[in-house]
Amino acid sequence: MTSRRLVVAAAIVDDLTGPRRLLSARRSRPLHLAGRWEFPGGKVDPGETPTQALHRELHEELGVVAELGDEIVGPDDGAWIITDRHVMRLWLARVVEGEPQPLVEHDELAWLPVGDWFSVPWLDADVRIVEELTRQVSRGAV
Repeated sequence: MTSRRLVVAAAIVDDLTGPRRLLSARRSRPLHLAGRWEFPGGKVDPGETPTQALHRELHEELGVVAELGDEIVGPDDGAWIITDRHVMRLWLARVVEGEPQPLVEHDELAWLPVGDWFSVPWLDADVRIVEELTRQVSRGAV
């Protein structure tokens, strides 16, 4: 088995303790992912911590500064296996500076209200994360 490269992402919400809206980003590339929705983020570069990478990615992809909340711990040794080559760590986040814009790799952003989080076609790997976020919000665990 090959080791997977770490990527980081943010579940950007309107409130870290009682989220009512979730930001989703529609991929514009690569072609096989175009039109599907995901959590913004990207690869961790050498010398970066995961949270440093996430802050960099959010600034590059959306033009925002975010406050990070709790990590949404995945079932795969704390992370989320998203492809044969990638494993993802994901944090709740709230925008504290800037207005999210689709700057890189995305052509549209949507704020989805609770109850409508599945109204867009998420990337297959992100579906179980949205399910977990939905469970946590309904339990009041977030």
